[in-house]
Amino acid sequence: MADTSEGSSSAAQSAQTPETEHDKTPGFFGRIISSLSPAEDETPVIETPARHVPTGHGMGNLRKLRVEDVMIPKVEITAVPNDITKTDLVQVFRDSGLTRLPVYEGTLDTPKGMVHLKDFALKFGFNGNKRFALGDAMREVLYVPPSMPIGVLLQKMQSDRTHMALVIDEYGGVDGLLTIEDLIEQVIGEIEDEHDTEDEQQWSEEKPGSYLALATTPLDAFEEAIGTSLTEGLDDDEIDTLGGLVFVLTGRVPARGEVVPHPSGAEFEVVDADPRRIKRLRVRLG
Repeated sequence: MADTSEGSSSAAQSAQTPETEHDKTPGFFGRIISSLSPAEDETPVIETPARHVPTGHGMGNLRKLRVEDVMIPKVEITAVPNDITKTDLVQVFRDSGLTRLPVYEGTLDTPKGMVHLKDFALKFGFNGNKRFALGDAMREVLYVPPSMPIGVLLQKMQSDRTHMALVIDEYGGVDGLLTIEDLIEQVIGEIEDEHDTEDEQQWSEEKPGSYLALATTPLDAFEEAIGTSLTEGLDDDEIDTLGGLVFVLTGRVPARGEVVPHPSGAEFEVVDADPRRIKRLRVRLG
């Protein structure tokens, strides 16, 4: 009897220990993942996914939204062919400001994986004598359907330790792209990284006549700084920001890398954007 009691006590203590440790340090991902699992006395509810991107953020988006609701469309994906040269790959990294690029063979509908800037730098950036072969620096990428809930994808990305997924349509072609950052932003809002222009510095002059600016830059302040009016001849009197000006010129949210001409001869290059908004612009004066 004593042995049985001691064994039961030991088993109970062993069963409780992991739970106690988890409660103490659940971590950020632990809190997100736990929010996706209903309580034991809670009946799971299958919700109809929203067919639009909501304006708010929160844990509920992980259940309500599907991959297709928040993915970057195919036309806006920056990718590289598997036979790209080392020089050209460096230029794509520099121009895009991205750290991860999908790699394809022939067309984007034949993806081969992805290349990470860190892997490229470690393998080829510090040894000029090593023969360049993109395949030596490629990683696998997840392939997911458009209908997958973003909470499920977030769990999959965490378990597989990967940060990028390609969305595959019913015919096997690439439909879009998602990063783990895109998913987390649906919970906590936009994440600014160390390469994003700080709010207090709305724009900077890269070289004479060329400026890198946030899309939220007040238009009147920018016009005063460059000594040129960018709204003259335009009918819309409610343009307050550079991003708003570009939207009026195009009538839509332009894609990353797109160059929008201005009647004055100036050009607006979209440096950073997502399907819902413009983030950063390069302004070249005519």
